[in-house]
Amino acid sequence: MMNRYEIIIYWSMEDQAFVAEVPELPGCMAHGATYEEALVQIQSAMELWIETAREYNDPIPEPKGRRLAFA
Repeated sequence: MMNRYEIIIYWSMEDQAFVAEVPELPGCMAHGATYEEALVQIQSAMELWIETAREYNDPIPEPKGRRLAFA
C-alpha cells in the first residue's frame, strides 16, 4: 500500500537539501543530500507514519492511486 501514495520531492534552497513530502499522510516529510537519499528517507518515514497510526488506532488514508516524484 505504501508505494501507492503520491511523493513530492523538491530542492529546498533554505535547507540546501532535497525535501520529500507525502501530502496524503499529514506531517510525513523527509530530506536528503541527493534525490535518491530523500526518496529512501521518505519511504522509511512512510513506514513509521503508518506503523504509528496503527499503534494508536488512528485512521490511515487510502492512497488515491497517484504517485508523482518531482525534482
